Amino acid sequence: KVASTAVVTAMLGGSREEVINAVSNAWIDGQSLRTYRHAPNTGSRKSWAAGDATSRAVRLALMALKGEMGYPSALTAKTWGFYDVLFKGKPFAFQRKYGSYVMENVLFKISFPAEFHAQTAVECAVRLHDQVRDRIDQIKKIVITTHESAIRIIDKQGPLANPADRDHCIQYMTAIGLLKGNLTAADYEDSVAGDPRVDALRNKMVCVENRQWSKDYLDPSKRSIANAVQVFFKDGSKTPNIAVEYPIGHRRRRKDGVPLLEAKFKTNLARRFAAKQQHAILALCKDQRRLENTPVNEFVDLFVI
Repeated sequence: KVASTAVVTAMLGGSREEVINAVSNAWIDGQSLRTYRHAPNTGSRKSWAAGDATSRAVRLALMALKGEMGYPSALTAKTWGFYDVLFKGKPFAFQRKYGSYVMENVLFKISFPAEFHAQTAVECAVRLHDQVRDRIDQIKKIVITTHESAIRIIDKQGPLANPADRDHCIQYMTAIGLLKGNLTAADYEDSVAGDPRVDALRNKMVCVENRQWSKDYLDPSKRSIANAVQVFFKDGSKTPNIAVEYPIGHRRRRKDGVPLLEAKFKTNLARRFAAKQQHAILALCKDQRRLENTPVNEFVDLFVI
């Protein structure tokens, strides 16, 4: 929200002072809690949280451009400033200078509609599908080797309340990948979750931390999101241990990801627009120079149904 506030204010023609005024209000807003991302309150707010934050950024930008005042010590004011209220009095510490790092390392959710800590686990499960689909009832144990953040955030036991809860359960998503050889948004609905094989597989799963992967996850030069899946059968046989360190939407897999990202874009255009309109939108988006020189109102007009 803070970064979006600064960028949007500048894009709308704001002066340095207006950008500062807008950003100071963004800090004063504080932030939403993560309650809706974790059990027992995991919910659909996960799906609109980013849009909510950026819409607030636009609102603050527009207010600043209309003359809304800023607050010079929004961060540093004693007792009531951001640092004292939310950072235990400590100032921010930065890993790097301001630049384009965040944009260059954007994670695109391409292959599966899955929480990112589980993307590679689902990819592993899908690769194993052909080896296990006819032996589901013979499975004794499934080992998911993962990183600390995944264990802390999406390693879930017991009942799952709703689609958002299932999307934050690495065992659920891995089970679907093994059973179906794919994972779609529809697979989080009750009709699929009610399949008794899903919870049966979940109950056979064990999550184990790979400490090197935990380090690589936090390494700013790697940002890996690694998982491995191996299935053990009652007769003593087992599948290979399939490991994937980077999801397809990761910077290190752009060559794999860009064609799939374009295909996803085409699929979603086809769901909403007539063929001629689809072609116009796609043609513009594939021409960077023309896109950058297109007025915003003309771009938005292309999406009117």
